[in-house]
Amino acid sequence: MTTLKASYTDPSVPAYVAAHATQPDQLLRELAVETAAIAPDNISMQIAPEQGALLTMLVQLTGARLAVEVGTFTGYSSICIARGLAPDGRLICCDVSQEWTAVARRYWERAGLTDRVELRLGPALGTLTALPEDEPVDFAFIDADKAGYPDYYRELVRRLAPGGLICVDNTLQGGRITDPGAGGNVPAMRAFNDLVTADPRVDSVLVPIADGLTLIRRR
Repeated sequence: MTTLKASYTDPSVPAYVAAHATQPDQLLRELAVETAAIAPDNISMQIAPEQGALLTMLVQLTGARLAVEVGTFTGYSSICIARGLAPDGRLICCDVSQEWTAVARRYWERAGLTDRVELRLGPALGTLTALPEDEPVDFAFIDADKAGYPDYYRELVRRLAPGGLICVDNTLQGGRITDPGAGGNVPAMRAFNDLVTADPRVDSVLVPIADGLTLIRRR
């Protein structure tokens, strides 16, 4: 069995990975700049550009028609997801912040996506539990409060279509995930990662891109 080479952790590698992914267009670049300007203390809540490119590709590959996002912030990831949907696809966005999602709404309109994106303001768990049982979810993205990940996952995975995909962000926690003494969100994330790995309903891969993106496919 081979293991990751130590050179993978070289600080220059993430920049190299980012440079060799499809680059964001003008709209996404403007959104990233605006987000950094109005939310400098929360900029880590926005996904990396290379993650956005990957999300679009994964949505396209799954042929998703119904997607769900938990944690929208200013809308970068939702634009990437919505752009990859099938022509008749739609995206349900779950968030609690009217302030941040007001920015997302502006960019959805600019991107021509208002007809396929539906924002549901309120606690995400309530939104997820209210989703119809008979309408399978094809694609989901979780990027919200880390303590809530297990509950979001449980509601989504049981609604996931066979072959459907859940992507979960921040599963490496800045590389601290393997540090037994790390605090903050690390213990909760470590427990979540173990929960997914032990779930017999799914296959999963933790991709070391940006802060870690776990791909979970329903069997």
